[in-house]
Amino acid sequence: MKNTRSMISIIYQTLHAADSQELEGIYKDWASDYDHDVVELAGYVGHLITSSLLLSKLKNKKAKILDAGCGTGLVGEILSQNNYNNIEGVDFSQEMLNEATQKQIYQSLRIVDLTKNLDYEDNLFDAIVCAGTFTCGHVGPKALIEMVRVTKEGGYICFTVRKQEWEASPYKTIIDDLESSDFWHPVVHKTADYNVKEGVTCQLCLYQVN
Repeated sequence: MKNTRSMISIIYQTLHAADSQELEGIYKDWASDYDHDVVELAGYVGHLITSSLLLSKLKNKKAKILDAGCGTGLVGEILSQNNYNNIEGVDFSQEMLNEATQKQIYQSLRIVDLTKNLDYEDNLFDAIVCAGTFTCGHVGPKALIEMVRVTKEGGYICFTVRKQEWEASPYKTIIDDLESSDFWHPVVHKTADYNVKEGVTCQLCLYQVN
């Protein structure tokens, strides 16, 4: 059983990986313990706050939802429990997807690098949820531009950005540019708990595509 100190060491490794190959290796070894470690030991609540916020606005149970950076399926589980079952999950780690597959809650699961252009047509999804993925050394703010492209007019994009990542990367610039260019508008944008036991906060964002 990992204690809190060793668990935080694993999170530290993910935040400071030298490249995507090193990061993939960390998740490969961590996947089977991930849910327990982040939720029970770190007090991670990103999946709870994003799903709750999205469900407060998205009322169509048949909505086509992309779980971007789905990991082991923490968000997908909550959506499924609320009878939202038209969910696609994407992640860069096959081992994490293997864990998600066992939960049997996704219409499809596949390997996708969110730092690159998405292989989806325009205006495809009613909503995108992205919890715990905009964090140090993972996916940067330019991914939001692609998310807007593949979301329908009136659709929602709900995401968290870890505090350290928000401060280190130009999220505000890109978010504001998308707003001033009339691609989307804010519904909710606030500071929220993220890893409660680590004392880490995040930006919790819900934007609606114009």
